[in-house]
Amino acid sequence: MELSIDWAKAEVFSGKMTGLYSLLLFLVAIGFWQLGKTAMAKAFVIPLLVAGAVMLLVGAGLYLANKPRIAQFGAEYNSNPAAFVQKEIQRTAKSQRELTMVFKILPAIIIIAALLIIFFNAPLWRAVGVTIILVLVSLMVVDSNTDARNTAYHQQLLKKAS
Repeated sequence: MELSIDWAKAEVFSGKMTGLYSLLLFLVAIGFWQLGKTAMAKAFVIPLLVAGAVMLLVGAGLYLANKPRIAQFGAEYNSNPAAFVQKEIQRTAKSQRELTMVFKILPAIIIIAALLIIFFNAPLWRAVGVTIILVLVSLMVVDSNTDARNTAYHQQLLKKAS
């Protein structure tokens, strides 16, 4: 149970860090809006605001999905430890499959965004491409940590089940 609670707390922390990052994106967008003098600087305002909103939603999702689990884990484990472990094994296995797909899809989208930068000279398209790359690389950092935690947690659950 302690293992599960530690995992959920780490996910909550990731949610908080992602939320903090979204705040940084909002501040940068406001900075470009207020201080940007070039067309390129002005072009970043909307993409960065959208990116900040996306990252805020991701952070809120991580936080809101995992904060209640901390209390839930104790109740579920105490009522039926074996069923709890099996449920967590299934959930972490599903997460592993989803994260495998994420690490195929995000780099593909990054490549498309890089092509926007290469083939379009308009400041807005370049700002969109750069912002997409920025956000997706950030998501890959978060998901890399999530994947490592999930894999370790899954392996420890398998040991407990056997």
